Amino acid sequence: MPANLARMERPPLAADPRLDQARRLLDDADLGLAELAAAVGLSATYLQRRFRQQFGISPAQYRAQRRLAGLKQGLRAGHDVTRALYDAGYGSPSRVYENGAARLGMAPQAYRRGGDGLDIRWSLVDTALGQALVAVTERGVCAVLLGDDPDALAKDLQSEFPRAALHRVDAGRDEFLAPRVRAVADALAQGRGSVPVELVGTAFQQRVWEALMRIPAGETRSYAELAVSLGMPRAARAVARACASNRVAVLVPCHRVIRGDGSLGGYRWGLPRKQALLDTETRQHPSARRKQA
Repeated sequence: MPANLARMERPPLAADPRLDQARRLLDDADLGLAELAAAVGLSATYLQRRFRQQFGISPAQYRAQRRLAGLKQGLRAGHDVTRALYDAGYGSPSRVYENGAARLGMAPQAYRRGGDGLDIRWSLVDTALGQALVAVTERGVCAVLLGDDPDALAKDLQSEFPRAALHRVDAGRDEFLAPRVRAVADALAQGRGSVPVELVGTAFQQRVWEALMRIPAGETRSYAELAVSLGMPRAARAVARACASNRVAVLVPCHRVIRGDGSLGGYRWGLPRKQALLDTETRQHPSARRKQA
């Protein structure tokens, strides 16, 4: 039998009950990979590989998601931040900010279709890339939309969050919104930023957007490379769709993802803006790795 046919007929791996046991342990305790592997009688290497195959994420990612979920639950229940983070399993306040968590906001909102239940304030600002609509929730920036027509930008926000409570405010007079609008304007001018954001999307979209925020300024990745980094090498098209669904320009840098041949691919806010952002980052980070067109 030809080798390729043998691979095609190979049955899928059966679910390993020890992996479910590992997942349940992570629901109750903050265990490292070695501790978890020992607890379920597996090698760390096997556990890491098979856990990702069975659940789509690594044990560490699952543990981090559980902690964040606990933190969100505590905050929504009205607990103060200190109590909420300790109840969620964070050993200290600084742990909340490890692995880029601070860039997602203190407690990223769980996905709700159409923004149901979100209270969003927004304003327009002139930036180095033209006019931008900046929208925020109590957790962070939830949208940065770029364009030339203010009415079109407002309609775009409405279509993104049709069930949210939207309030247009004067950023110059709103103490909460003003510093965030300034930070976004600075980030757009520099091609990068660390403004806290709130990612509102499906679990898969959030994984892609978080991966985008880990691409250093001045570097690019192809859609295929990004899919591989997520442990889903066949999901390049799904990754591309998630990039296209990003509504937070620059802060979630989907402009750093290009086609495998080095061409720009698509960009929600127009290829000239994408090229301008990449050119700015190239000047600021000349030694960074870039794909060659």
